[in-house]
Amino acid sequence: MAMPTTRTALTVAGSRSTVPRRTAAKEVAVIGAGAAGLVAAREMRREGHRVVVFELGDSVGGTWVYTPEVESDDLLGVDPKRMVVQTSLYRSLRTNLPREVMGFFDYPFKEVPGRDGRRFPGHEEVLAYLSDFARDFNLLKCIRFKTDVFHVSRVPDGKWLVQSRKVFDDDVSLDTNELFDGVLVCNGHYTEPRIADIPGVDRWPGKQIHSHNYRVPESFQGKVVVLIGSAASATDISRDIAPVAKEVHVSSRSASDETTKSQTGYNNMWLHPMIQGTLEDGTVIFNDGTSVIADVILHCTGYKYYFPFLDTNVIVTVDDNRVGPLYKHIFPPSLAPSLSFIGIPWKVVPFPLFELQSKWVAGILSGRIALPTEQEMMDDVEAFYTQLKATGYPKRYTHNMDGYQFEYDDWLATQCGYPKVENWRRKMYAEVSKRRRAQPETYRDEWDDHDLVLQAQEHFLSLKTLKI
Repeated sequence: MAMPTTRTALTVAGSRSTVPRRTAAKEVAVIGAGAAGLVAAREMRREGHRVVVFELGDSVGGTWVYTPEVESDDLLGVDPKRMVVQTSLYRSLRTNLPREVMGFFDYPFKEVPGRDGRRFPGHEEVLAYLSDFARDFNLLKCIRFKTDVFHVSRVPDGKWLVQSRKVFDDDVSLDTNELFDGVLVCNGHYTEPRIADIPGVDRWPGKQIHSHNYRVPESFQGKVVVLIGSAASATDISRDIAPVAKEVHVSSRSASDETTKSQTGYNNMWLHPMIQGTLEDGTVIFNDGTSVIADVILHCTGYKYYFPFLDTNVIVTVDDNRVGPLYKHIFPPSLAPSLSFIGIPWKVVPFPLFELQSKWVAGILSGRIALPTEQEMMDDVEAFYTQLKATGYPKRYTHNMDGYQFEYDDWLATQCGYPKVENWRRKMYAEVSKRRRAQPETYRDEWDDHDLVLQAQEHFLSLKTLKI
């Protein structure tokens, strides 16, 4: 869906007239050691702040850490008492962006001898890249692994109380209370599943699973599967299970009201409009009136933003998947700049966006960069929301930046005094997006943008030596 007029979406509230002055270094808590948390920690340290990164797992990488484990409930991820698995990776996952585009600006995602050298590598290679990043920028000393942040709240003097719990293998825990000048929330948004609302599904006898708990195709052997969704995970998973399943029926909003055989090379895959309802005999009925008796409904329906540890006295809320109010998708105006969110936008090239958001936040916390007033920020947020509503853009897509991510990146870069996104990176992203739509089976391994690859490599060679 097209974004409303981007000039309105990125209207800049007036800056303070005073010249910002650098303040003392801040004590900063970063929650999460995935890609967002790692680059946030680096940028905080570059700006002179003292950083503690809290990570629930035992390694860096966040959602890029693969595990065969799935959650302990019915695989839908809806039981609040379930054993939560942080990652949503499936075994066969490869990136849907080329490595040249994916990498941080000054730390290229280059091929490493002896590792996965494909332009669209598997998840193991992305994790290795992030591990290299953490090592080369000396971030590991800042990270507290196996530490669960269970409560974050503001105290009267404006600081933030962060309550964490060290989790040991023998289930013994140690609680710690600490005060910080700033908190950066970098916990990602691929853990709390969003489930499709299907009439009659409570009486439907088949099995339901969310893609969060999908790992391998073998359990779908001989099954009739109805898969809901049309995003990247739905495209990948439908093709992953088609060779073993009896039938795969893909239901999505983007499909027409006429059932069609999928043009994927699989003769057991069909495209359908959305599900109208289900029956007690196992039937799944689609909006075009067709139906199928299915064994499994697989929800590739995305995720919810979820911050169970964060107590802002209802200043920040999640309503229909809108985290708000957030100025530029980062700062709650009345809590800025001491509370910020890195990595909220989606339909983006994530790592460079995380980096620019982090640079901006780091500079603001140090006083080198000024924010508008609280009222100006709030006015900007309200203007953005009004524009979304006027154009019929669903609230749940508030943070969807499809169509204007690079304008957003460039705005951040300008605020930071940093170069805008390279032209080769923009063009390469556009080329890949076209290929992905036109040739979903082969776009990762067949391409003709060699000139852009050469430009990227020349750019990487021009970069200066790493600056810790």
